[in-house]
Amino acid sequence: MAQPTTTALSKEMQDCVEACMACHSACEETMSSCMQKGGQAQMQVMRALIDCSETTRMCSDMMMRRSPMSAEMCALCAKACDMCAEACMSMPDDPQMMACAQACRRCAETCRAMAGATM
Repeated sequence: MAQPTTTALSKEMQDCVEACMACHSACEETMSSCMQKGGQAQMQVMRALIDCSETTRMCSDMMMRRSPMSAEMCALCAKACDMCAEACMSMPDDPQMMACAQACRRCAETCRAMAGATM
């Protein structure tokens, strides 16, 4: 019987990948919501959403393929998520923005933990 060529992701890494994917989805949904509302969306918020969406997607991909740069990517991802959460908090009356900020905070927390872990 052949041995698997890769080991399973650790529970912490799985949690981080899931948080990244959830954050990516939240950012994409929030961008769509902003575009539907038209001129209300500030460019700073849209930039933060795009940066966070792309960073979380790349971070989860790198962890799943066990990239040797995963820890550094997780640190960068945590920063992008923090910035996005702050940007979303600038619109506290928007439930979509608040949900996105919450997903960003959760992702930042798990990414910070992974950035300090040995991958």
